[in-house]
Amino acid sequence: MRKFFRRHDNELIRQIILKSTARDFVFICVGVTLASIGLKGFLFPNNFLDGGAMGVSLLLRILTGFNLSVLIILVNLPFILLGAKQISLSFAVKSSLAIFALAILVHFIQVPIITDDKLLIAVFGGFFLGAGIGFSIRGGAVIDGTEVLAISVSRRSSLTVGDFIAVFNVCLFVLAATIVSVETAMYSMLTYFSASKTVDFIINGIEEYIGVMIISDDYEIIKTMIATKLERGVTVFRSDGGYGTKGNAMPDRKILFCVVTRLEVSRVLLEVDKIDRAAFVIQYPIKDTKGGMIKKRPLH
Repeated sequence: MRKFFRRHDNELIRQIILKSTARDFVFICVGVTLASIGLKGFLFPNNFLDGGAMGVSLLLRILTGFNLSVLIILVNLPFILLGAKQISLSFAVKSSLAIFALAILVHFIQVPIITDDKLLIAVFGGFFLGAGIGFSIRGGAVIDGTEVLAISVSRRSSLTVGDFIAVFNVCLFVLAATIVSVETAMYSMLTYFSASKTVDFIINGIEEYIGVMIISDDYEIIKTMIATKLERGVTVFRSDGGYGTKGNAMPDRKILFCVVTRLEVSRVLLEVDKIDRAAFVIQYPIKDTKGGMIKKRPLH
């Protein structure tokens, strides 16, 4: 009997791994295709830049006239080696294949120039490139290795990942303004903003989740309301607290925690307010959720 369950568990694990690998493969393929469209159809023909390693590759192509596909591989290679050390070997392998596939597409595919309007080139070039980066990240790979370097630097200094990327791109755009032109640098900044917002949208999705913590003496009633009326899962934490300058004790209190979408927060607050107007409510953003009830049943 144990062998039967062990074989069953192993088969289930293999199915999960296979499904995950197939999903990652599709995400990376879509990401590489979209990024190549953004590069060949918008940025490359008009000498526009982006931020990060891709921006460095495009800038070097403008300055040296060297093949962009080769530059994409050479510029990202140190980041991939760093990723193998800092993150994992599987991440490095996925990223290497994704970057190599992007370089091949950029070299061989022909994308017609859709517009010569510089504003549209900046916005939609950033959109396609950002979508490509976002889908690749969802597939467990990167086609722009700057974030790998940012993670490494953040572990060795007081800079956060976001701080390092911001400093890196500011230096890149200042260099572009000095060497190429101020106009190119300005449009490239617009391309970067468009790409970064698209990456956030692809990774985090259209829904933004909010964690809500509720502290109230009527926690039992509020708990029942969330579970039955709002049809949401709720977790209860035991806590001990205090207030005032003398630290008056508030022992054996309970905190409720639930996760809802951004559009559902107002109703949660309204229902809590109906029960206890003095309830202490804390809200904070959550990038994504997995499992539970939040993605299964909408509020009625």
